[in-house]
Amino acid sequence: GSLVAAVLAHSGRLDKEDLGTRIGRLSRRGEVCNVINKKYNEFLPSMESAQELVAQVEGLSSNIDLLKAGIENEVQRDLNVAVAEFTELKQQLERDTLVLSVLKKLQEFDAAIKDYNTALLEKNYVAAAQQLEKARSNLKMLQCRKGFELKILKALGTELTVQTQNMLYHLGEEWQKLVVWKLPPSKESSSLESVMHSELHLHTVPSKEEIAGPPVASVLQAFAVLGELHTKLKIFGQLLLKYILKPLIFYPSLQPLTEEQSDVFILRFKSEEPNLDHSSPMEVFDKIKLVFTVLHKYLLNVPLEQPAEDKKDCSVTLAELLGDTIWEELSDCLIQNCLVNSIPTNSSKLEQYIEVIKSTEEFESALKNMQFLKGDVTDLLKYARNVNSHFANKKCQDVIVAARNLMTSEIHNTVKITPDSCVALPRLPDPGAGDHLETKKTSKLSYNDMVNLENKTKLSQYTFSLPTCRISSSVEKLVELAYQTLLEATASTDQCCIQLFYSVRNIFQLFYDVVPTYHKENLQKLPQLAAIHHNNCMYIAHHLLTLGHQFRYRLTNILCDGAATFVDLVPGFRRLGMECFLAQMRVQKGEILERLSSARNFSNMDDEENYCAANKAIRQVLHQLKRLGKVWQDVLPVNVYCKAMGTLLNTALTEIVTRIAALEDISAEDADRLYSLCRTMVEEGPKVFTPLPEDEKNKKYQEEVPVYVQKWMTFKELMIILQANLQEIVDQWADGKGPLAAEFSAAEVKSLIRALFQNTERRAAALAKIK
Repeated sequence: GSLVAAVLAHSGRLDKEDLGTRIGRLSRRGEVCNVINKKYNEFLPSMESAQELVAQVEGLSSNIDLLKAGIENEVQRDLNVAVAEFTELKQQLERDTLVLSVLKKLQEFDAAIKDYNTALLEKNYVAAAQQLEKARSNLKMLQCRKGFELKILKALGTELTVQTQNMLYHLGEEWQKLVVWKLPPSKESSSLESVMHSELHLHTVPSKEEIAGPPVASVLQAFAVLGELHTKLKIFGQLLLKYILKPLIFYPSLQPLTEEQSDVFILRFKSEEPNLDHSSPMEVFDKIKLVFTVLHKYLLNVPLEQPAEDKKDCSVTLAELLGDTIWEELSDCLIQNCLVNSIPTNSSKLEQYIEVIKSTEEFESALKNMQFLKGDVTDLLKYARNVNSHFANKKCQDVIVAARNLMTSEIHNTVKITPDSCVALPRLPDPGAGDHLETKKTSKLSYNDMVNLENKTKLSQYTFSLPTCRISSSVEKLVELAYQTLLEATASTDQCCIQLFYSVRNIFQLFYDVVPTYHKENLQKLPQLAAIHHNNCMYIAHHLLTLGHQFRYRLTNILCDGAATFVDLVPGFRRLGMECFLAQMRVQKGEILERLSSARNFSNMDDEENYCAANKAIRQVLHQLKRLGKVWQDVLPVNVYCKAMGTLLNTALTEIVTRIAALEDISAEDADRLYSLCRTMVEEGPKVFTPLPEDEKNKKYQEEVPVYVQKWMTFKELMIILQANLQEIVDQWADGKGPLAAEFSAAEVKSLIRALFQNTERRAAALAKIK
């Protein structure tokens, strides 16, 4: 009631209707409060028990704190002391264990050294070597312990080294007793006579008293244990190669000679007359097999236990180890000095080379049976089987070497080439031989049905021939070599055919590069050699035009499709010959002009000194031309000779005409003397045209001088002017239509008239007519 009154008093705005609602709500809230009270009464005991637990926990926590303080103050201190003592004891134990192991290794090292000494005194070399290796292993383990260095280890290492060297010394002494070399003096070891004094004595033959035989296995096994066997075998292998195996390859007359005595086996040489300069591979293989057979019987057939890091079977024989050491060098020597020489130089002999391949296979098989070689195919057999490639390479190399020798030989040794000359070769089969059927068919036509389309005017058989000239004999041989090589290519395999074809191309390319450089100085200085070189180049170019076509259908199919040609080389060779000859022509022209420069411009010929100088210059030029004619005679083709001599003579005439035409004053005496000099040129000049040795045959070329000398008629007209009067000059001019006008211009004629004649009315009239 008080709650309701309070609510009403607080609100003041509740009406009667709301009051009932409010009262209903409040009654429900009362019920809720009763439930809460009930729950509280149930919760209260639980809370009280929890409070009791909290009190107990707090008491326990205080006890724990007391206990923790006790542990930290008392127990922890005792525990640290115990741990420190344990650690110290553990370290002491480790040190004692290490010392014990070191002492044990030292004891083992000492025991091994003692056992080694005992075994060495008993000559039990394998056991002695094993004990040394055991001592070395113990020493290595001692040296590997870091932080535990002992001064004694250095002394032990020194002792081990001394004992090892002592052991190797004893083994070396034993080895030298077993294998004895008797060698020639080192300075004479390369000659056949000195090789004959080389002997190998093997004291490994078991005697009747020693059933077990000499201790060769023990010595070698001891070397193997000590790791020195490879060094010993390398030395033995090099001696074997140098004094026995290689001489058998190098000298065909050497034969191995074996001799077995009671306690020694002797290997020496005997000499026989060789049938050839080089031994055949079969003979060399038989000799070397004999050597290895006896070595295998008395020395190499010794099984050895090689020390190995893994646990695989390491049992090998001495033959296998020696093979690994020397086989590579031996096989290279056999290839370079035996198989190379046996490669055929002719394709027809290739089939016979099968015997060499078979012999090589048998040789390697025998060495494999003796365990000298392993089962793999070696370079020696590969080389023998690859004979086609080697044949091609050798043939090409021989061709290039022969060609280069010809190119570097003297040029002046010449042969005469005529249109009838041809390369001496067997006649090749006609590539069009299959056209006979068509020929037979056409032959069935009646005579009346046939139409003659042949031109009545036929070309000479020499139309496309090289004109008569001289070439170097070496060049003729070079071209023959090219033909022979291509002929060889037609009978070879495809690969060889291609190689030989391109070798021929290389021959001509080599000529193009080598000859102008190698003979450069002589080609510049000597006119005859320049002419011969010109002919050589033209001769080669002439054959290159048809060389590929002649063999086109005889070579491999790869080359038949237009690749087998040499035509592309023709322009280069023609240019090479022309450039060399033109360079020589320029030299000769320069000499002619230099001689004429001493003629004092042909002026003041009334002065005796000037006349003598001009006359001397003319004579020197004619002498030069005649000398050239002698060296070029019968060398150059006739047409080339005449053109060359005509060009040089024309150079001289042009220079004389130019100098005389440039004179401003020519007296009557000067004119007479100039005419005399010109007459000398006209009379002597044609005589330089002597292309042929027979004088009678040269007349035709001497009469055709105007054909080869462009200024010949000009020179003759100049001579006429020098002796003519004004009227004769005007007549020769003939209003610009006469022979004088054909050679001189009006200005040149006027200049000559002014120089020759005084200034008169007649001269003025004559000059007026020259126009």
